[in-house]
Amino acid sequence: MRAIRVSEFGDPSVLRLLEVPDLSPGPDEVLIEIRAVGINPVETYVRSGVYANKPALPFTPGSDAAGVVISVGDGVSGWRPGDRIYTSGSKTGVYAEQAICSPEHLHRLPDEAGFEQGAAVNVPYATAYQALVHRAQARAGETVLVHGATGGVGIAAVQIAHSLGLRVFGTGGTDEGRRRVVEEGAELALDHRSPDYLNELMGYTEGRGVDLILEMLANVNLSRDLSVLARRGRVVVIGCRGPIEINPRDAMVRDASILGMILYNASPEEYAATHEALIKGLAEGTFRPVVQRSLPLAEAPRAHEWVMQPGALGKIVLIP
Repeated sequence: MRAIRVSEFGDPSVLRLLEVPDLSPGPDEVLIEIRAVGINPVETYVRSGVYANKPALPFTPGSDAAGVVISVGDGVSGWRPGDRIYTSGSKTGVYAEQAICSPEHLHRLPDEAGFEQGAAVNVPYATAYQALVHRAQARAGETVLVHGATGGVGIAAVQIAHSLGLRVFGTGGTDEGRRRVVEEGAELALDHRSPDYLNELMGYTEGRGVDLILEMLANVNLSRDLSVLARRGRVVVIGCRGPIEINPRDAMVRDASILGMILYNASPEEYAATHEALIKGLAEGTFRPVVQRSLPLAEAPRAHEWVMQPGALGKIVLIP
C-alpha cells in the first residue's frame, strides 16, 4: 500500500509518499480501507516537531478519515467487512490507503454522507459540539458569535448552533466566506478585518452583547471578545497561537467566564454523546461538512501549506 511517512520533523517537504507493506489486524483491531483523509492544522504542528506530544519517528500522520472496513481481528464485535465508517483516530495514522484502528476509533458513516464529508467530521464537528454543548452548555434562544466561522470548525459550529436553536453570528475575511456562513445558518456574517465590526455586532444585539463566543484565534481576539459579552457570557477558547494581555475587569463586570478546551480532554461519556449526535446530524442532513478542495495523497505537502493559510472555507481532504 501507499502511505505518507515522516522520518524527520520539519517543513511540509518531510511528508513523503512511500510504498509500505499492507497491514493486518491483530486481536481487538480493525483494518480499514481509506477513501478520504481530513487535514487538520494540528497535524502541521506535529509534523514540524513543535507539538507537545511528539510521535516516534518514522510515523504516518492523521486521525480523521472515512472508508470501509476490510477485516476485523479476534475479539471484535459490532463491525464487519464493508461497513462504512469515519474515524476519530487510529493506531497507524490515516494519511494512507489502509489503517489499523481500535473499535472505539470507528463511527458509522450514514449513507447520506459521502466519504469526503465523512473525513471532514471528527475534529471539526466534535470540537464544535464539545465547545457548544459540553463546555459552554449552550441553550436554545441564546446568542453566539463564531469567531472565524469559515474554517472547518467554524462552519461546523454554525450548523450545530443553528440546529440547537441559537441565534448565530459569524465572522469571516472574504465575501465568499461570509456568504457561505449565512447559508449554513448564521443570521449575520461580519468582516473581522473591518475596524468597526464589533460595534456592528453590538448594534444587532441592541447593545446587550452575545451570550457565547467560540474563539478560534484567542491571541488576537480575546481581549476584545470580553467587551461584547452579555452578562454571564462565556468565551470558549478553541484556538490560540500565542499570548495576549486582557483586562480582567472586563470579565468581572459581566460575571463572564473564559473556558479553555482541547477535544481530547472530553470524558468517555462526552465522547460517546458527541458522536451519537454527529451521526444523527449527518443522517438527517442537519450537519453538512463543507469540503473546500480535494487533493491526491501525494499532495499532502501542499495540503499542509494550504490548511494554515487565512481565508479557509471548509476542509481540505486527501484522496488515497
